[in-house]
Amino acid sequence: MPAPIRLRELIRTIRTARTQAEEREMIQKECAAIRSSFREEDNTYRCRNVAKLLYMHMLGYPAHFGQLECLKLIASQKFTDKRIGYLGAMLLLDERQDVHLLMTNCIKNDLNHSTQYVQGLALCTLGCMGSSEMCRDLAGEVEKLLKTSNSYLRKKAALCAVHVIRKVPELMEMFLPATKNLLNEKNHGVLHTSVVLLTEMCERSPDMLAHFRKLVPQLVRILKNLIMSGYSPEHDVSGISDPFLQVRILRLLRILGRNDDDSSEAMNDILAQVATNTETSKNVGNAILYETVLTIMDIKSESGLRVLAINILGRFLLNNDKNIRYVALTSLLKTVQTDHNAVQRHRSTIVDCLKDLDVSIKRRAMELSFALVNGNNVRGMMKELLYFLDSCEPEFKADCASGIFLAAEKYAPSKRWHIDTIMRVLTTAGSYVRDDAVPNLIQLITNSVEMHAYTVQRLYKAILGDYSQQPLVQVASWCIGEYGDLLVSGQCEEEEPIQVTEDEVLDILESVLISNMSASVTRGYALTAIMKLSTRFTCTVNRIKKVVSIYGSSIDVELQQRAVEYNALFKKYDHMRPALLERMPVMEKVTTNGPAEIVQTNGETETAVLETKPPPSGLQPANQANDLLDLLGGSDITPVIPTAPTREPASAGGELLDLLGDLNLTGSPVFAPAPQIAQPPFLLDGLTSQPLFNDIAAGIPSITAYNKNGLKIDFTFERSNTNPSVTVITIQASNSTELDMTDFVFQAAVPKTFQLQLLSPSSSVIPAFNSGTITQVIKVLNPQKQQLRMRIKLTYNHKGSAMQDLAEVNNFPPQSWQ
Repeated sequence: MPAPIRLRELIRTIRTARTQAEEREMIQKECAAIRSSFREEDNTYRCRNVAKLLYMHMLGYPAHFGQLECLKLIASQKFTDKRIGYLGAMLLLDERQDVHLLMTNCIKNDLNHSTQYVQGLALCTLGCMGSSEMCRDLAGEVEKLLKTSNSYLRKKAALCAVHVIRKVPELMEMFLPATKNLLNEKNHGVLHTSVVLLTEMCERSPDMLAHFRKLVPQLVRILKNLIMSGYSPEHDVSGISDPFLQVRILRLLRILGRNDDDSSEAMNDILAQVATNTETSKNVGNAILYETVLTIMDIKSESGLRVLAINILGRFLLNNDKNIRYVALTSLLKTVQTDHNAVQRHRSTIVDCLKDLDVSIKRRAMELSFALVNGNNVRGMMKELLYFLDSCEPEFKADCASGIFLAAEKYAPSKRWHIDTIMRVLTTAGSYVRDDAVPNLIQLITNSVEMHAYTVQRLYKAILGDYSQQPLVQVASWCIGEYGDLLVSGQCEEEEPIQVTEDEVLDILESVLISNMSASVTRGYALTAIMKLSTRFTCTVNRIKKVVSIYGSSIDVELQQRAVEYNALFKKYDHMRPALLERMPVMEKVTTNGPAEIVQTNGETETAVLETKPPPSGLQPANQANDLLDLLGGSDITPVIPTAPTREPASAGGELLDLLGDLNLTGSPVFAPAPQIAQPPFLLDGLTSQPLFNDIAAGIPSITAYNKNGLKIDFTFERSNTNPSVTVITIQASNSTELDMTDFVFQAAVPKTFQLQLLSPSSSVIPAFNSGTITQVIKVLNPQKQQLRMRIKLTYNHKGSAMQDLAEVNNFPPQSWQ
């Protein structure tokens, strides 16, 4: 056979190929020639053929048929053959293939070879692709080489020992005696690899970590010599002596000093020297400073040193390199909770990063800006963040709007400022806000009694001629329906009142109804608002009747149902209309945690003790309850939860709201899906309802029904005042992960002896970092007082994936069903 072409000629030939097909043809032709040579056991050119095969493998072509040839080269006595053989083994073999076990004996022989370079080849191969079996068999040879005086072999043996420890952690103690002396070596290569080995051992074993803490002074001395040493051409990189070794030592010091006062005290001075003496004009110096900052923040360092570290990160924010600015923002975000005041000093620089063109820097700056908001700077920070919300890309608007809502709720200096801020967000990015923004703002406005006239006037002017921001239009429609009389009377004291007639107000609401931009939910808000105005306006009642009757034949089933019910109120039950459409009462935002509740109002947290309110003594005529049933076509409605047949509280609002809900449930163990949360309020959304259930679940402990993948669901329990067989379970879903969980749906099933009703959840989005919860009420009828059992089904979207899980809840406390 003619001699095969050399590797250099093959590379030159392949590079001349003009197309991919032409290159494949050349590779296939050469592979065929190599296969023929392998079959003929050609020892002369085996090394050349394997080298060419490795080049083809690097280009992405299959080269597995050369694995055994690599083993033959390793067994050769020639160094050039061994070098190519070991390189081929590292590239073509791994521990998943049994062929690699055939190398064990060859590697063992080469580890004891008389030539250091052959030993080095064996160490590199074992450290690269040695399996756990090979590592167990050859650990003794590696440990011997770790004690040798040859620095070339010691540095390779140290790295090989790292691989052995990763594969077989129980062999760690074998290397302990040899490791102690490695830090006395003056060779930088050995020092570097020994620090890597020490780091691996400390990370994997708490005992090793405690053992090596006594080496902190020696590591400090090595680092100090590196800083103070003069120019060394062997190790100098951009004027800094061996930055790679410095970074490794800083990482090891970080591990050794974590949660240890003595070790942290021993390294405080050297960390201060590194932070002040390192040159920052080159990227090498910035890398060392960054590792120094991470070490200072991770150990128990002095407060002055932590301030110095944060100031270094502040200087990073002024760097022209985007990567350095991003690293600084990420590090500040991690430390802002522990060193808030120090980070606050760099607030203006952080806010300037919101204007950066790089979207990654912009997002980190936004997250850090929200973390810096407090009661002292809330006005200035909100001004900057609102400006950012106005000009940022669409992908930022949802997160920015949510952050502004949370910060405004927590730190609002006044209710007017709070309302103005939320309205500004809805005006700027209304289409991007979360589902709970509308009900939260409505609740805020309802509770701010003195701001009603100001708010309805601002909202009226905000939606004039612009219905593109649907959440804003929904809030405005609700407020106009509730406080339209204040708008017409011009009783606003906070700003100059506007002159508006009743017809102009109705014109706006009718425009919302017929606008192509209005969603079905928004039209529901507008129609309900028009109906409410029938009790607040005096001159336009006939016009309101006409509008309502028109929508009685709407193709939108939701609007049609509302209009039919409203028409019935006008015609047959006009005497009930003023009571049904009266104003909403002030609502307190309460989270149920037991008798002692946390009430959050405008960012101030107060502890309030809830009292169980007795029902009023007045009685409602029986025919009025019958009228309500008749109004809703109640003859065929079978409530799951039976009510008292003869007497009920003076206000039948709670009863009527139940009838309007989805009560046609069976007792079969089929999952009951939660109703859609986007449904607009029905005609009775202004009715003051008497609570049907105890405010406090006396003596019934809460339980955790589900806790997996960052999603936690707690159950709290209440008992019905009207029917002791009814248990009311309030679920609270929280999310401890870093991303929101969206499209959350909770479903439940109970045995046939029970009856179950699921009410609407408060939202479909569970905020990240436990920053909010979803609440939902479950009513369970248990007439036979049997032990309660429930199967739940959870579906939601998280990190772009649809998640679904089933669970059984069998740990209900006896008080909840007895």
